[in-house]
Amino acid sequence: MTTRLAAMLLLSGVLTAGYAVAALFFLSFWRDTRDRLFVFFAAAFAVLALQRVTLAWALVGQRDTTVYYILRLAAFVLILVGIVDKNRAARPEG
Repeated sequence: MTTRLAAMLLLSGVLTAGYAVAALFFLSFWRDTRDRLFVFFAAAFAVLALQRVTLAWALVGQRDTTVYYILRLAAFVLILVGIVDKNRAARPEG
């Protein structure tokens, strides 16, 4: 294993742990408030953690990593959906 690959895997592990912690924090916020925005954020950060794990496996196997970035796109779409959902719910009727 090259030094560059080892450094990339270490960084990927750190990011995965950070994303997982963020997902747990948002789940904790959701449990306290029952606000759906926090569920969307928790799901997005869980998908980002999954993306980093799958990307690390692809790097070790020397596979093309382009397709793994679709997971990252899905996470950002989840965040956007959560924001739109929150804004629609906050709009007064009438």
